[in-house]
Amino acid sequence: MKKRDIRELVKERILVLDGAMGTMIQQYDLEEEDFRKGWFEDHVKPLKGNNDLLSLTRPEIIKEIHAKYFEAGADICETNTFSGTTVAQADYDLEKAVYDINFQSAKIAKEVADEFSAREPNKPRYVAGAIGPTNRTCSISPDVNDPAFRAITFDELVEAYSLQVKALIEGGVDLLLVETIFDTLNAKAALYAIDVVQEEMKTDLPIMISGTITDASGRTLTGQTTEAFLISISHLPVFSVGLNCALGAKELRQYLKIMDDKAPFYVSAHPNAGLPNSFGEYEETPEIMGEQIEEFLKEGLVNIIGGCCGTTPAHIRVIADLAKKHEVRKIKSQ
Repeated sequence: MKKRDIRELVKERILVLDGAMGTMIQQYDLEEEDFRKGWFEDHVKPLKGNNDLLSLTRPEIIKEIHAKYFEAGADICETNTFSGTTVAQADYDLEKAVYDINFQSAKIAKEVADEFSAREPNKPRYVAGAIGPTNRTCSISPDVNDPAFRAITFDELVEAYSLQVKALIEGGVDLLLVETIFDTLNAKAALYAIDVVQEEMKTDLPIMISGTITDASGRTLTGQTTEAFLISISHLPVFSVGLNCALGAKELRQYLKIMDDKAPFYVSAHPNAGLPNSFGEYEETPEIMGEQIEEFLKEGLVNIIGGCCGTTPAHIRVIADLAKKHEVRKIKSQ
């Protein structure tokens, strides 16, 4: 049975994105050898914490995490590829592993999604290829004494993203998610790469874009307001635009209202489980987070809802149950 196009399904109901991959990985108490097993046994640099590698070295863990989120009610899972670019992997001297990281991550997620789709044909599951912002910025100098200096160029980012996108598509993803955007110029490099690669591969996967408001100023790290961020990517034929990370649901609401009012696209949100405490821990329970997210749903602010840092399958289960009770957001005519 052929799976429905997600672009049709989103018109009928609120879709649920999964929760935090990193939060779940932490629960496994992994050691250095877990990040090397069978692939990087003799690598010279420490690899613990490079979670994307687990799609190669401990694929059963990543598969289990995807399954837990689908069991909790998620419609869409993200691949384990947040740092899956040559730019990010350069810190570990693992640029040559990037294609395998992305291809295998997509393949694992697709296998789990297909299993659940076959089990529940009326609730098909989808895979979003997660494309992170990298650890470099095109718009800001990392050197306070040299404001004109840039740690990376637009073209270098395009090259890095192109490799990631190609591998994700060949691995079988259903969508592409450019997320946690703190610098829109970085995101534009990713979006340009997606456009070029999709044209070359003759694919037309839906594109999700999700920015990050870094603090109470309501701006991205590079200084854009929510509306400015939206305007700067609105020329593109994207599937959805939204916000994730940095803030909890309560703090994110006012910025989602701007998205709802101004965006000619579907709107997504996957906030953190509150703000981190002094130990970097996220303390909001599924019930507390659910109460805040239900305000989004009552007001009709989102089409796609999920969780970011600190969220678990328990959070997604509450969110998914709430999503069933509310009407899907209608795109406002511009």
